[in-house]
Amino acid sequence: MGSNADSYTHGHQDAVLRSHRWRTAENSAAYLLPHLRAGMSLLDVGCGPGTLTADLAARVAPGEVLAVDVSAEVVAEAEAHARKVGATNVSFTVGDFRSAGLAAGSFDVVHAHQVLQHLRDPVGALTEMRRLVRPGGVVAARDGDYSAMVWSPPDSLLDRWRELYLAVTRRNGAEADAGRRLLRWAREAGFQEIAFSTSNWTFATPKDRGWWSELWAERTTSSAFGQQAVEYGIATAAELEEVAAGWRAWGALPDAVFIVVGGEILARG
Repeated sequence: MGSNADSYTHGHQDAVLRSHRWRTAENSAAYLLPHLRAGMSLLDVGCGPGTLTADLAARVAPGEVLAVDVSAEVVAEAEAHARKVGATNVSFTVGDFRSAGLAAGSFDVVHAHQVLQHLRDPVGALTEMRRLVRPGGVVAARDGDYSAMVWSPPDSLLDRWRELYLAVTRRNGAEADAGRRLLRWAREAGFQEIAFSTSNWTFATPKDRGWWSELWAERTTSSAFGQQAVEYGIATAAELEEVAAGWRAWGALPDAVFIVVGGEILARG
């Protein structure tokens, strides 16, 4: 892998994909929905397993949706999901949208959810999205902000989890606090009209916090994030096991709350 290549910190293990399959238009793209109309064409960048893609496709039907992801495995899953829910207006391709040979002005909407935080050049990616959207169209991007995530009660092992995650993403040349930087990145990409907002995922019920904490316990030890932490010398396997146990213990507390903060932009011009 060349020094300028993007490294996906999360990987595509099942614990990662389970969280991606949970995403819907309502919980992950509410800021965009009022701007969608039937007949629009939409590009979904980094579509993952396709649950969010299919939801967006339903809102622009009979408009066409093109979904792109670098992982052939998750694209195959997204295609199967689209067939299952009857999303016949979606087509899929494996690859990087920046080098896919897409024509300028091809889409009314270009959408990217939790993508820019993993790229070495997020401004360049937004510049390409701007090229691909038609005059009057919109680029919509939403990204998490790890340093802004909050939880209660406090826990030193979750503090250590965040320290490790930020260190791994820095080593990968990525920006884990992308959410707060979207407005600046969009301006640097040349957009003239940008609306910035925030929204949250909140995990506070026993079921929700149990699901969330177990996901991150598994991801800490068994995903690309954990593997990279050990490979880079940032953590030992034993420390990752301790952090994973901390996640599970915290998630079992009756008053535990976790809030995931996301930044989002609607950019035009």
